[in-house]
Amino acid sequence: MDRDALAEFLLRRREALRPADVGLPSGPRRRTSGLRREEVAQLATMSTDYYTRLEQRRGPQPSVQILSSLARALRLTEDERDYLFRLCGHSAPDRAPLTEYVRPGILRVLDRLHDTPAFVVSLLDEVLVQNDASRALVGDSTALTGLDRSGIYRWFAHPDVERRRYREVDHPRQARALVGALRAAHGVMGPRSRAGEIVEALSARSPEFVELWEAHVVSRRFEQHKVMVHPELGEIEVDCQALFSEDESQALIVLTAAPGSESAGKLEFLRVLGTQRV
Repeated sequence: MDRDALAEFLLRRREALRPADVGLPSGPRRRTSGLRREEVAQLATMSTDYYTRLEQRRGPQPSVQILSSLARALRLTEDERDYLFRLCGHSAPDRAPLTEYVRPGILRVLDRLHDTPAFVVSLLDEVLVQNDASRALVGDSTALTGLDRSGIYRWFAHPDVERRRYREVDHPRQARALVGALRAAHGVMGPRSRAGEIVEALSARSPEFVELWEAHVVSRRFEQHKVMVHPELGEIEVDCQALFSEDESQALIVLTAAPGSESAGKLEFLRVLGTQRV
């Protein structure tokens, strides 16, 4: 691990960013030319003390998970991310279709979406990053681990919990859409991948999944209109728009409601309230 080069690299990348670049307010009279250390730490979901030690050349070797968070927080390109990993003694991540790395272009769009729920998902319906409005509507999905990170897996493995977000009448349609998306991802990634692992795990525990999987429906699309069910505010009608990355391995999902509608009022209420309970 090259601590000197790591410290310089982190400092230069931090100085090159402005608060507006990452969706933060500028505020009055900033002493630093770029982001503050505490702002980078906040974006990377780590302690300010830990990040400070990295810049001061006295931190421990960061894990792959920490480096992925730093790459996202500093809006690194793939080449810059690979360089960061190598500085810390790790191999550069595989640039496969399934990756935790979120493209800077998609992040820049997400950074500017504060008033409406928005999140980025992978081929396997794993939420990679989401804004506060999204957390208020559907909860924090980024902290999940293992196969539970996949919304496809959770739909069939934990139906009593996962399906509460949708009306019962919409469950069959949502199940078909998720299996169609998994079939498409499986075709891209192959059987010896996380997609294959999900198929194997669900085949062993969900007859409903097996029946849908054997229908060989292949489709990766998002319903343009859906009804979400909030545990305290009830039904919220939203329009769903998807912006795909260049290689279509990730999608930015934006949920909006018709202006002046009851659902728009509920989304505004959630935005103001945040993740507090009603």
